[in-house]
Amino acid sequence: MFTGIIQAQGQCQAIEKTEGGSVFSIATPDGFLDQSIVGDSICVLGTCLTATSITANSFTADASLETLACTTLGDRVVGDALNLERALTPTTALGGHMVSGHVDGVATVTELREEGDAWFLQCQVPTELARYIARKGSICIDGVSLTVNAVDAILFSVAIIPHTYKNTTIHSYRVGARVNIEVDVIARYVERLNTFSDS
Repeated sequence: MFTGIIQAQGQCQAIEKTEGGSVFSIATPDGFLDQSIVGDSICVLGTCLTATSITANSFTADASLETLACTTLGDRVVGDALNLERALTPTTALGGHMVSGHVDGVATVTELREEGDAWFLQCQVPTELARYIARKGSICIDGVSLTVNAVDAILFSVAIIPHTYKNTTIHSYRVGARVNIEVDVIARYVERLNTFSDS
């Protein structure tokens, strides 16, 4: 589990295609991996990956064909910046919301504009995900925990504060960019409960 509070930006160093997917080599800032061991979960652009090797400033992780198909990891190229978060520990501050790292789908950035000292970000989601997104609910975009400000059919918008804009990959977004989306897990459970109550 994760919180959606990005701890660092890494960089894609290498991508090795394999029969079962791809192996990503990811460079990290000093200290990011100090407490990490092989087998740990690390959230990369909102996607939970398992570290298969670790050095002082880098780790490798496998992405299956399924993961590449369901997220934007298949779009990544060497040199791309990547939002990173280590998995929760019993002492981790819960500053965002509960994030599993299991991406629900890919959205498209339709608008990004500066508003005062913040930014307005609007995305279009696949129709099947729209019902899980509610005004003032939580959403995870490329691993970043955000609060939904408005919803209009398959569009939703969020406000990005300067710290988040500067310290995540959001500052690199352009209209048309594809981003990983994880809806609030509570919405998933509510749907499941309603399914049983209706039957």
